[in-house]
Amino acid sequence: MAYSSSEGAKFYYCATANPTADTVSEYAALTWVELTGVETISEFGDSAQLVTFNLLAEGRVRKLKGSKDAGDITVACVHDPLAASQAAMKGFAGTKFNYAFKALLADGADSNDTDSVFYFTGKVMSAPLNIGGANDPTRRNYNIAIDTEVLEDIGEAVSGG
Repeated sequence: MAYSSSEGAKFYYCATANPTADTVSEYAALTWVELTGVETISEFGDSAQLVTFNLLAEGRVRKLKGSKDAGDITVACVHDPLAASQAAMKGFAGTKFNYAFKALLADGADSNDTDSVFYFTGKVMSAPLNIGGANDPTRRNYNIAIDTEVLEDIGEAVSGG
């Protein structure tokens, strides 16, 4: 078993609008920029839509699984007005374009192992500022609507030779 905490996880974007990547290798070949100041990355991944119907003879609601939706993800950052990566993400919110994103976990069991990586494409829907209270850092939340399947490149155990 290789349990790990979220400590060391990183979030990246590709500044190329409307990328055509469809596979792990195509995503991996993109040019990635690390988003700095990341504090939390929300849950994400496929969820099937619920399809219901009522059969008169049964008097019961029946359920089917419909289309899949990878949902939305919120990446919360400690606001840094001088960070180019945060300015880029805020700029993406002002467009209608898709961008590629990468979430990297620091889940390799030791220094010989590779970490798990998740790739997807989506639109930055908003980038609201959260001032908070007197003892809180100012935060900016980047809300991304995922528009593709989330591809997972699971980390591998590599022998230490």
